[in-house]
Amino acid sequence: MGRGVWLQRVLRHIDGHLDDDLDVETLSRVAALSKYHFHRCFRAATGMGVSRYVQLLRMRRAAWRLAFRDRHSITDIALDSGYEAPEAFSRAFRRVVGQSPSQFRRRPEWQGWHAALRPLAETRRRTMTTQDGYDPQVTIVDFPPTPVAVLAHRGDPALIGDSIRRFIAWRKAAGLPPSRSATFNILYGDPAETPPERFRLDLCAATGRAVEPNHAGVVAGLIPGGRRARLRHVGSDEGLGRAFAYLYGNWLPASGEAVGEAPLFLQRVRFFPDVPEHEAVVDIFLPLA
Repeated sequence: MGRGVWLQRVLRHIDGHLDDDLDVETLSRVAALSKYHFHRCFRAATGMGVSRYVQLLRMRRAAWRLAFRDRHSITDIALDSGYEAPEAFSRAFRRVVGQSPSQFRRRPEWQGWHAALRPLAETRRRTMTTQDGYDPQVTIVDFPPTPVAVLAHRGDPALIGDSIRRFIAWRKAAGLPPSRSATFNILYGDPAETPPERFRLDLCAATGRAVEPNHAGVVAGLIPGGRRARLRHVGSDEGLGRAFAYLYGNWLPASGEAVGEAPLFLQRVRFFPDVPEHEAVVDIFLPLA
């Protein structure tokens, strides 16, 4: 069995059962590998032990809930992360992230958070970018002109969490939650290719209402209408790179279409951490000439 087959199966199982007991015996059965060899195969494939991988995934989910979902108490987040008491969770969170959960909730130190979670993100990007067997459906749609409220993030992509927090707070105050207002991200460049000081991304919420002056920096904007190639991505954001590569490298040359002038944008349909990462849904819209 090829590495990609069993590893993808195991990673999907972990994503979908993050609240369960993910012991080696269970995961080795998912992988169809001997339990005596599974942990070495997993480390060789990912660069880390399976228990560390699971811990970092749970800590990332906890951090997102702390930073972006204030309806979740720290006690609830601790229990969902597999800890019987908030104190034990707090100690473990501090060891990984460098802040206590309450400190992170008040004012996240994103640079430290990214450094702590970088091994996990790199592992997932590396293991989720294979094109083997990847054949998503792409449809051409007429996207309507869509008025939006826009918060522009400019600068280091590692600090976009602060912009997201500000935008969430504005949406709550404006009565525009994602359940009532579609959520878009307009992408102007690849963070891996763009110098941090020149990185640009727009956070958008669809609304036909006027955007009143505000301290958050949210202004009125418009996503232009026109022909778009739409690809639905289901899963974590680490897999978006594979979707982009397929659109530009496979679908576009075979389609006979040409890329338009407007930037690529995403519609966030189902959100992590409200749903498990493997159930998150993003529609990718590629403008066509």
